[in-house]
Amino acid sequence: MSPRALVAMSGGVDSSVAAARLVSAGYQVVGVTLHLWDYPDDGSVRGRCCAPEDVHDARRVADVLGIPHYAFDRRAEFEREIVTPFVESYLAGETPSPCVRCNRGVKMKELFHLARELGAERVATGHYARIVRESGAPRLHRARDAAKDQSYFLHMLGAAELERLELPLGDSEKPDVRAEAERLGLPGAGKGESQELCFVPTGRYDELVVARAKDRLRPGPIVDAEGRELGRHEGIHRFTRGQRKNLGVALGERAFVVDIDAETAAVRLGSREDLDASRALLDELSLADDVALPLRAGVAVRYRGEAHPAEIRAREGGAEVVFDSPVRAVVPGQFAVFYAGERVLGGGRIRRGAA
Repeated sequence: MSPRALVAMSGGVDSSVAAARLVSAGYQVVGVTLHLWDYPDDGSVRGRCCAPEDVHDARRVADVLGIPHYAFDRRAEFEREIVTPFVESYLAGETPSPCVRCNRGVKMKELFHLARELGAERVATGHYARIVRESGAPRLHRARDAAKDQSYFLHMLGAAELERLELPLGDSEKPDVRAEAERLGLPGAGKGESQELCFVPTGRYDELVVARAKDRLRPGPIVDAEGRELGRHEGIHRFTRGQRKNLGVALGERAFVVDIDAETAAVRLGSREDLDASRALLDELSLADDVALPLRAGVAVRYRGEAHPAEIRAREGGAEVVFDSPVRAVVPGQFAVFYAGERVLGGGRIRRGAA
C-alpha cells in the first residue's frame, strides 16, 4: 500500500500544487488546514494567509484532487506562541520574526503531531526548500528558485523531521508552479502572494501593539550619537533598527535608528555606518544533528539576506557570531541562519549586535 502523506493546505497556489504532485506520485494524501487567526468575515481581507476564505479554498482544491480535507482550530496556540511574543518583542525594543516563530512553534509542530494522529507516515508543505540526502542522511538545502527560497524558515528542523518531510516544490520555479495550477484547473490558481503578516494585514504593526498593550506604552526621547535630545516619540514600538523614514525629527541629513533602549525608552539616531556590527549574540540556538560549534559558515541575519562569512562560537545561553567583515543592521529579534553553500546548518535568534 502506498504511504499516507499529510499536506498542509492554505488554499494558495503553492500548497495546492504540492498536494497535487503527491497525489500524482501515488501517495494517499490527506489535506489539513490550520485555523490560526480570525479576520472580519465581510470580504475586507482577501489573499492573506489565514484569511476567512482559506479553509474554503483548500477544501475546494481537495475536492478537485479527490482527497479528504480537515481543518483544525489552533487559534489559542497561535495567540500564545506568536501574537503575544510579537507584542512583547516590540515592547522590548526588538523587531520580531513571527514567521520563523510560527514555523518553529506552531505549524511544523502541529503538522507532525496531526500526522501521527491521522496515521500519516509523511508530512508535506508548499515551502520552497529542498531535502538532499548526504551520506545517507537528510539535509535541508536552499530551493532551486533563489527568489522564493524559504529554507530560512525551516532551519530548526532536525534529521527526524526531515526524514518524514516532503517538499515537492523545492526544485521548481514559481512561474512553473502557477502554470501547473492553472493547467490542473486548481481553485485559487490566480491567487496573489501574501506579503504582510497574516495577523497584521494592513502592515501597521504599531497599531496591533497599541491595541494590545496601550497601558504599557510610554513616550521617550529621540537622541543623537552624543545623547542630545532631538525630539520626542510616543513609544519605541514605532521604531526598528535601520529605520530611516518617519523618525519624527528633521536633521537636514540622512539619519537612521541605530539603537533602541527599552529601559529608558530612548531612540538613538546615527549614520549608516553606525549600524555596522562585527558580532552578534544569539539565543534560541538550533543546530543540525551533525553540526557542532565552533564552525565557519555563511550567516544570513534576515530573510532573503546575504550569507556573510563568519565563525560561530558556543557561548553560555547560545552562541556568538563573529563576522569576517562588519554587517549592517544586525537587528535584535530577527533570526540568524547558518549556511554552508546551499545547505542549512541551523540558526538562532539575535539577542543583540555589537561593534
